[in-house]
Amino acid sequence: MTAPLHDTSAAETAAVDVAADAPAKEISGRSPAQIAWVRLKRDKIALAGGCVVLFLVLVAIFAPLIVDWFGHPPNEFHDDEGTVDSLLGGQPVGDWGGMSKDFLFGVEPVNGRDTFSRVVYGTRISLIVAFLAAIFAVLLGTIFGVIAGYFGGIVDTVISRTMDLLLAFPQLLFILSLVSVVPAEMWGLSGSGVRIGVLIVVIGFFGWPYVGRIVRGQTLSLREREYVEAAQSLGAGRRYILFKELLPNLVAPITVYMTLMIPTNILTEAALSFLGAGVTPPTASWGQMLSTAVRTYEIAPMFMIFPGLAIFVTVLAFNLFGDGVRDALDPKGSR
Repeated sequence: MTAPLHDTSAAETAAVDVAADAPAKEISGRSPAQIAWVRLKRDKIALAGGCVVLFLVLVAIFAPLIVDWFGHPPNEFHDDEGTVDSLLGGQPVGDWGGMSKDFLFGVEPVNGRDTFSRVVYGTRISLIVAFLAAIFAVLLGTIFGVIAGYFGGIVDTVISRTMDLLLAFPQLLFILSLVSVVPAEMWGLSGSGVRIGVLIVVIGFFGWPYVGRIVRGQTLSLREREYVEAAQSLGAGRRYILFKELLPNLVAPITVYMTLMIPTNILTEAALSFLGAGVTPPTASWGQMLSTAVRTYEIAPMFMIFPGLAIFVTVLAFNLFGDGVRDALDPKGSR
């Protein structure tokens, strides 16, 4: 009698039985957000930009505490540190703009206000205007873009031509003209609060067509997809298709464009404050500090560096982070 080619021992048989009786490991899929986060973690430059953005947000939130620890009140005059003479007859505030352990970024050349404190509080103004204006623009752009792309016809024509009109409108000149007629008190606000509110509304209002055009194009593509046709064939109404089928698939492009719109709003706010159409003195603003620095750079050239560097670092960080988010959410479209 021929022996079997494979002799299985009792121990091996028991091991196989135990493995068969063991519960199978559950396999679960990953959500689009988890997949995007894995991709984003691979982009070290985008993560660095995101860390800088997070740091700036924390600086804006805890500005009073930071100034209390490392600086002086932003509107407090220090005549012994700076010069209160006229710009023509003023004396330099010393080497490096009066920088010392008490004044980390030096002092203003005219009235000696703490530059460090004003840069910190300027972070709060820039981020508030940029974030709220971006949110306002995204809300309007999403609403009108979805409506135009989904309904089409005369609705699409009217909304599209309105967006073209706003894109061709001189935004900067309009804001400069509007500021001159804005009352001192409005919407329950006064002083710089009125200016900040006007900047948010105007920048957001002129920014929504950029979002609207992108959302409209995406909606035109999505409404022809099979799952939308399937929902329609099953009797789904327009509200269900808009909120359950279209909007969830528009989150990625809207998020990407919002991250790239914020640095643009920061530059717009700084430019308007530089021209005198931003927040009113003595509220600290990076653009306003640069405007003063241009007139006093011969007395204290260092006074120009810190607000300019703050604008540069903030815009660069948001752009790097926005590019990383775009690559993570839409890797095919970023090639």
